[in-house]
Amino acid sequence: MALFPPLDQDPEEVRRLLAPLRNDLSVAIYNHGNPFSVGGIIRVAHSFLVREILIIGSEPFYEKASMGMHRYETVRVFEGEEPFLQCVGDRPLWAVEKDHATISLFAVEQYPREVVLLFGSERAGLSPTLIARADQIVGIPMYGVNHSYPVAIAAGMVLCDWARRRYKPGTVVAG
Repeated sequence: MALFPPLDQDPEEVRRLLAPLRNDLSVAIYNHGNPFSVGGIIRVAHSFLVREILIIGSEPFYEKASMGMHRYETVRVFEGEEPFLQCVGDRPLWAVEKDHATISLFAVEQYPREVVLLFGSERAGLSPTLIARADQIVGIPMYGVNHSYPVAIAAGMVLCDWARRRYKPGTVVAG
């Protein structure tokens, strides 16, 4: 069950109120190429109260696609891979990438604390540098002839998988 939208409150006040509820995972988006997808990912990531959203690349995102949720999130933009990797530091980096997957989403038993979930573009995927840095490369099983999920859908699938391990049944928000 979602919290009621605070339409009459200052976004900074809402961010302050949400801060203690935030989860210890981050979402990163690499070279997205689709500003609507990034807005959708921001909206989905907000629903899971991620710590931050990291965007690698200088392409703009479409704020309306986030349904205003970008106002309540920490969105950080990095011009390239190196500043992003410096920000991530030694946190676990899990890439979601079908071509280089080392584990199926359905086989993940547990997500590490402070994990950064990294999603690439639907067309080009992730760079060799980011794949090499990834601690885990997760693939989402597909059964049709399509070669990829829309990246916003993939983000939602992985975040749901994370949440079902994080929250006890019937729990709305866990601390």
